[in-house]
Amino acid sequence: MNLITKDEIDFSFYMRETESAQKVRPASQYVQELIDELGKETRTDRIFMPWEKTHANFNFRPGEVTLWGGVNGQGKSLITGLVAMSLMTQGQKTCIASFEMKPKRTLERMARQYATFNSNGDLATHPEAIQIFRDIYREFQEFVDKRLWFYDQQGTVNAEQIVAVARYCAKELHIRHLFIDSLMKCVKDEDDYNGQKRLVDELTAIARDHDMHIHLVHHIRKLTDEHKMPDKTDVKGSGSITDQVDNLLLLWRNIKKEGERQEGKKVDPNDPDAVLVIAKQRNGEWEGKVGLWFDHESRQFLESPGAQPMMLANFPHRRTE
Repeated sequence: MNLITKDEIDFSFYMRETESAQKVRPASQYVQELIDELGKETRTDRIFMPWEKTHANFNFRPGEVTLWGGVNGQGKSLITGLVAMSLMTQGQKTCIASFEMKPKRTLERMARQYATFNSNGDLATHPEAIQIFRDIYREFQEFVDKRLWFYDQQGTVNAEQIVAVARYCAKELHIRHLFIDSLMKCVKDEDDYNGQKRLVDELTAIARDHDMHIHLVHHIRKLTDEHKMPDKTDVKGSGSITDQVDNLLLLWRNIKKEGERQEGKKVDPNDPDAVLVIAKQRNGEWEGKVGLWFDHESRQFLESPGAQPMMLANFPHRRTE
């Protein structure tokens, strides 16, 4: 496991603004870049979410910031972990900075999504099952090696620290996707709207300057009607946050269906367990809702009712012989 810790690296260097001199360059260098690009394919590779039905309508572009919103405890970290593994399969170096969960716990959940079954289930103590789980964990270890990094810090951090982490990841590790979970852990006070605005502004600048995609997890207000899907007005904090980011993705869980299932009532299998609302896509043409179905054994969000868990070691994530 690749860990980034504040004790091992002098982040103070990356907290200082040191790029001004690097950004003042002679025009001839840009002309040379134009010459170098002659005859080359101009289309950049598109980087997708895990679900094939979204590929035609949404992709993660370099230099952008995506805000992932949802009510606390409804699966934002679970779905972003799934997305992170899909990005790794697509050749994207990824870093997760979670201030709410230790790397080991995050990896445990991601390994379950990768394996598609629970290593702590009923067979967890059976010797043959333990060997199977051990083999899968070793395979998972190879999968994340040189693809996934963690910033190992829990609790509240200051905005300057996370800005430094983002710069370090971009400059030294050439990370393509950075997940920050969550915004509220990076700004001291929930009503510090100016602090939130400054941090998001810094992150959008870093993403743009380094062609890195930054994923920022954030909470939305508790909905007065849990059956109502959220929109950008439900995002906590200043409205400038949603104005600044390039993409806004809101996760909604179908609490009504969950309750009926727990009560033993018959539920409509075609009714999604969750909906990912693409509420903003600045550089894309489509905004809308993506229905998802939750598989409890693998902890994956699937794109259709009755679908088999995705095989995250290959992309697209279809099962192969």
